[in-house]
Amino acid sequence: MVTISSRLKPLMQRGCDFLGSKVAVMGGAMSWISERNLVAAISNAGGFGVLACGSMPPDLLRAEIKATRELTRAPFGVNLITMHPQIDELIDVCLEENVGHIVLAGGVPSTLAVKRVKDGGAKLICFAPALALGKRMIRNGADALVIEGMEAGGHIGPISTTVLAQEILPELHELVPVFVAGGIGRGEAIVSHLEMGASGVQIGTLFVCANECVAHADFKKAFIRAAARDAVPTPQLDPRFPVIPVRAIVNEGTNHFLQKQREVIAKFDAGELTKEQAQLEIEHFWAGALRRAVIDGDVANGSLMAGQIVGVVKDERPALAILTELVRQAEQALLHREL
Repeated sequence: MVTISSRLKPLMQRGCDFLGSKVAVMGGAMSWISERNLVAAISNAGGFGVLACGSMPPDLLRAEIKATRELTRAPFGVNLITMHPQIDELIDVCLEENVGHIVLAGGVPSTLAVKRVKDGGAKLICFAPALALGKRMIRNGADALVIEGMEAGGHIGPISTTVLAQEILPELHELVPVFVAGGIGRGEAIVSHLEMGASGVQIGTLFVCANECVAHADFKKAFIRAAARDAVPTPQLDPRFPVIPVRAIVNEGTNHFLQKQREVIAKFDAGELTKEQAQLEIEHFWAGALRRAVIDGDVANGSLMAGQIVGVVKDERPALAILTELVRQAEQALLHREL
């Protein structure tokens, strides 16, 4: 397990205390990837693993939580998508299984969902893609925030990590712990955000090529071969249609998504789908396309969701080695500041 020195500890202490981890590094919740093996490996290494519920039904989530507990005694969290049709039941499963931290992602959580989490005694983590939303989340009861820039993989917002950090950290870091995400792949970057007031960071793409990650070997090879410029956001075909861009390595699956949008837009225009139904249909597309790539190894037609930091992923290593290297780089950066 990674430990941090007295030099780095003061900067990470608040984040570590909040998460209950040795290092204030959250694992990004990636569908089909952030399951029991990777989550446990990150937590066992000293970080804070986060299970990605994605489209799981309650029974499957319960089984995954139990299975993760068999692999680690360290704390971990669960990420739930707010638009999941069974969000209330999923929250109840987390509470019944004594999950200490629940991340509500994929939109602004409802007042009832927030109350359910808070009344159940879990700590609530929310995403804040803008300062105004961050303030709103805190007023509504968020115990911590994740601010994720457009450099991240998967669903992204329009603002870069560096801009979000400068906009949000000075305003909100004293109110709740704030974790910075998107494009983070070295310890020097972690230190910079900590010095600005962040309590920690969230990292996803870097852990895809962890030995413990169950992703198909060809999926990992695609990450190792990719450059930063290969991970691009999917375009929105129609501004009337609420499609959140998804950053992924370009392949034939990108064209399949464009065709899916055309089909959904046609249904939307014909009045066959509501906004919520349309968004769910898009989510279902990505869940299927991502599974084809991650589990089946169809890296030509499946979805290769990846952040721009994929360019620094050069090999497959244990999660412990990845976290150890990040801490070493952070420690070295702080040492240089003292010289």
